[in-house]
Amino acid sequence: MKGIILAAGVASRLRPLTDNLPKCLLEIGDRCLLERTVLNLLKHGIRDLIIVTGYLSDMIRSFMADRFPDVSVTFIHNDQYETTNNIYSLWLSRDHATGHDMMLLDSDIVFDDRILKALLSSPYENCLALIRHELGEEEIKVIVDGKNKITEISKVCAISKAIGESLGIEKFSKTLVDRLFDELEHMMLRENLVNVFYEKAFERIIKNGASIYPVDITGLFSMELDTVADFNQAKNAIPEHLL
Repeated sequence: MKGIILAAGVASRLRPLTDNLPKCLLEIGDRCLLERTVLNLLKHGIRDLIIVTGYLSDMIRSFMADRFPDVSVTFIHNDQYETTNNIYSLWLSRDHATGHDMMLLDSDIVFDDRILKALLSSPYENCLALIRHELGEEEIKVIVDGKNKITEISKVCAISKAIGESLGIEKFSKTLVDRLFDELEHMMLRENLVNVFYEKAFERIIKNGASIYPVDITGLFSMELDTVADFNQAKNAIPEHLL
């Protein structure tokens, strides 16, 4: 299984914290977000990593070389990080990701490693981490059918129908990975949809018959850091056993 970490963005909403530091190197407790993510992946046997970088990429490469010299890491640089979204960063990993099972992670999440365990032990081949809470306009919301299969996943789907928020951690089988990258190829090269969220590709393959399911991880700690307020909240909210 490949662990794919998307870490290309500028994170402008976290300025001034990210003026001279990529978001994934921000520290919560004694460890930065990237270190926490990599340690969680290693704990669950995922040692073959792909990290897509962009903003201040040399700092990320240097950190990984210093902290994890024995871990296999393929770095991919998104040189259009200022004008593209995470869908483009994911597409750039295609040559290394296709043909493999995948654990896909956004790099701006601090989370309990048991979330990975929940996905890996799930009976669903293709699933994502879901948090149940009161929803607003900004969350990536998830709607399911009567068999718990995802039918819609986006910021704009109906809040009244959504069961929760997608955290930004997904486990996909190699069959679905190949199908996903075929769709991404079409979206990037024929439609130039480089500045949307990758969930748009999820929705497209779902509409064409792919099955992806939510795994409820509400009881386990996780936080996505989009703003300075999020960062400050995470420093105060993280459980002691994760410090």
